[in-house]
Order: sequence, then structure tokens, then C-alpha cells
Amino acid sequence: MNTAVFVNLAYLVAAVLFISGLKGLTHPKSAVRGNMMGATGMLIAILVTLLNEQILSYGLIVVGLLAGAILGIILALSIKMTAMPQLVGLFNGFGGIASALVAGAVLFQVMALAGAGSGAEVAESGAAIEADLQFRIATVASGLIGAVTFLGSLIAFGKLQGIVTEKPVRYPGEQLVKVLVLGAGIAVGVFLVLNPELTEYYWLLVGLGALLGVLLVIAIGGADMPIVIALLNSYSGIAAAATGFVLSNNILIISGSLVGASGIILTSIMCKAM
Repeated sequence: MNTAVFVNLAYLVAAVLFISGLKGLTHPKSAVRGNMMGATGMLIAILVTLLNEQILSYGLIVVGLLAGAILGIILALSIKMTAMPQLVGLFNGFGGIASALVAGAVLFQVMALAGAGSGAEVAESGAAIEADLQFRIATVASGLIGAVTFLGSLIAFGKLQGIVTEKPVRYPGEQLVKVLVLGAGIAVGVFLVLNPELTEYYWLLVGLGALLGVLLVIAIGGADMPIVIALLNSYSGIAAAATGFVLSNNILIISGSLVGASGIILTSIMCKAM
């Protein structure tokens, strides 16, 4: 069987498990099974990706997996059930910053290879990713949305944990400030799309996104943080889907889209319930 066919079939199985897992989470009796199905789908996706891509060294990957697994186990066993919302918020933040960092790393790699030689040489080096319009727009979206998700989730975690004041932080002209920061982020994003070789502007984009995340969440009271976390969960999925377009990875696009869509639906339901 062709490698590409095998990979796409494995990704299809993983996608089916993700969707079935979400369906299982709709009822307490099937929630555990649904959670296991989703986890199994993610395991398949990770293993197939690691085996398919040209990995120079698995050393750092193993270290990252072990560090993440140990931290995840400690958090899962030590956090009380009443503190699950802030833990979910923290996980959303990790997902957002991961998307932003991966997209940024790929941007730096692609532009460095392009600067070192011709497009043909980039292709021969194993970097099948090209800095076309889709790549540039997806990179900007991943960096901006991922940064908003990261800092916004940290503020939400802090409010629920009592680290940050639970009261809304309001000030004169706050809406104008948010619009200006968002506008600046979009402007830098457009500039980066037009000038992808100026990679240093990517970190300015991420910084503006992080500032916007703080400004958006700090103005909301602690009682509404569960709704904010549901929305940030959607943002983390959208950022992941954008990173999927950066990497041309189908399963990342699918899983990110599922998280993004389900997060929006959950946010709407919670807003109506509140």
C-alpha cells in the first residue's frame, strides 16, 4: 500500500474516532467510552505523523512527550473536580501557544531555506511546504489566535483560581483600546503576509495577540469565566486548524475544526443558559 494512502486512511480512522468520541460525550453513560475513543484517535494521529514525517531526531520528541505526560498526570490527579473549569482553561492556553509556536517555527524554517537557495533547493531539502498565500495567511491566523487563546486562558485560570481579581477590570475607552490593538494585529498580519521574509514581525504579531487576549478576558467577571473558557476552547481549535493548513496536515485541520465548532456551540448553549 502506498504510504500516502496508508497515512490518509489512518487519519480518516482517527477523524471517525474523534467524531464518535464527541457523540459519546453527550451522555454520562457513554462519556468514558467517548473520551477513550477520542484519546485513541489522537494516539493514532500522533503515531502515524511521527512515523510518516522525516524526523531528524526523536530525542527531543521523547523528552517532550515524557514531560507533558508527567505534568498531565500530576495535574489530573491533584486537581479537584470543582477546579476542572480552570484546568480546562489552562489546557486551552497550552493548545493556543503550541499552535503559535509551531506555525512560527515553520515560518522561520521555510523562509530560512528559501533565503539559502532557490525554491527547487527548498523542495530537495525535504521541506515540502512552500510560502504560498495559504501558508502565509494560515501562519498569521495561527499566531494571532493562538496568542489570544494563551494569555486569555491564563487570565481566565487566574480569575477562577483567585490569583487575578474576579471583578471586571473596566476603564474609560476600553473598547477603543481593544479595537486599536486588534487593528494593529491585523495590520501587522497583513504586512507579514505581504513580506513573509521579515520573520521578526511574527513575534510582534504574537505579542499583540497576547495583549488582546489579556484585554478581552480581564474585563469579564469571574462568574462568567466558564463561558469564556468555552469560547477560548473554540479559539484553540481554530488556531490548531490554521496550523494544520500551515503544515498541510489533514488530521490537524479536522480535529481543530471539530474543537472550534463544538466550542462555539457550547459557548452559545452556556450563554443562553446563563
